Amino acid sequence: MANEPATGLRVLVVEDQRDIAENVWDYLERRGYEVDHAHDGVTATRLLELTSFDLIVLDLGLPRLDGIEVCRQLRKRGGSTPVLMLTARDTLEDKLLGFEVGADDYLTKPFALEELEARLRNLIRRTRRREMTGLVIGDLRLDQAAQQFERGRQRGQLTPLQVRLLAALMRASPNVLRHAELVTAVWGTEGGDSTALHGLVHSLRQLIDRPFKHAMLLSVHGIGYRLLQPADQGDA
Repeated sequence: MANEPATGLRVLVVEDQRDIAENVWDYLERRGYEVDHAHDGVTATRLLELTSFDLIVLDLGLPRLDGIEVCRQLRKRGGSTPVLMLTARDTLEDKLLGFEVGADDYLTKPFALEELEARLRNLIRRTRRREMTGLVIGDLRLDQAAQQFERGRQRGQLTPLQVRLLAALMRASPNVLRHAELVTAVWGTEGGDSTALHGLVHSLRQLIDRPFKHAMLLSVHGIGYRLLQPADQGDA
């Protein structure tokens, strides 16, 4: 249940604004989480190298090393801990950059603490529901358990959000999935919107389509997206 306290989930809160950090820390501790705090990006990176966490609440604008670089370094090391990024800016460019480096969700300041926890619980649920099966469309293969894709000779690591998006598109292929259907498939009933979806699609395209002559992830203007293997696209 959403109102039940957490059972010892460990959260790293990376936030340089003291009042926000204290409010988040106090609220999550009362809800049953074990909370650690870092006030800058360098400290956060060191903690992440030494300690395992179940969730990360990561501010975008940090001293010494910003949230984008902290997340990028985490994913580069192979870390798969879900990251909820906090920002005072709500532009498409910020969201695109956050998703490209591996953030799993976005929350714009100011925010309600209840929404913050709802987003964190949603991230944990999605992580625990990860399927152990692979999906194949043409020369594109998705390993959901390992969060990896392979297309031709191109291989790479995906974020949990990218895995859910690609899995939904592969299951539906060659049919079109509407924007709202994809938002639900990726974020469930809590979190996510059309702007976040467009940013996530952009980041996924950079991985599975950019190196190839024919794109597989196609836009259907005003409706949604579909995934087609090149052989099914004709001359389009």
